[in-house]
Amino acid sequence: MSDTANPTVYAALGGADGIHRLVDRFYELMDELPEAYAARRIHPESLAGANESLFEFLSGWFGGPNLYIEKKGHPRLRRRHLPYAIGPTERDEWMLCMRTALAEQVADRDLLERLSRLFADMADHMVNTGECAGCDPTTQATRTCACEA
Repeated sequence: MSDTANPTVYAALGGADGIHRLVDRFYELMDELPEAYAARRIHPESLAGANESLFEFLSGWFGGPNLYIEKKGHPRLRRRHLPYAIGPTERDEWMLCMRTALAEQVADRDLLERLSRLFADMADHMVNTGECAGCDPTTQATRTCACEA
């Protein structure tokens, strides 16, 4: 439970309405930006289902209602994304859309930086192609991941 001195990210973003705005803008950018083509093409033509799933996931992840878990169980994000080829290009394009959506919605610089790091870590974890697929993203930065051993 949060208090006014230490609100959850969910509350800081404006609750369900704020999360919906973030997710809606994220998927609008994915559709609009030619630089997001590789990330967009691994999604279905309609983004409605992805939009709802991301909203439900972020709701719980950010300290609000655990909508995703209530509907689908544990997120197991990496396992759920294994059928899709996600490499550094898809990750970077996904992050371009998310960073842009965050920058448009989050005025608090500390919160913006924190969320950007959280999403970057999550996006790194989703990479499942290339020489470092499945490696710990914290070791990728130091180039000592298992794929290079």
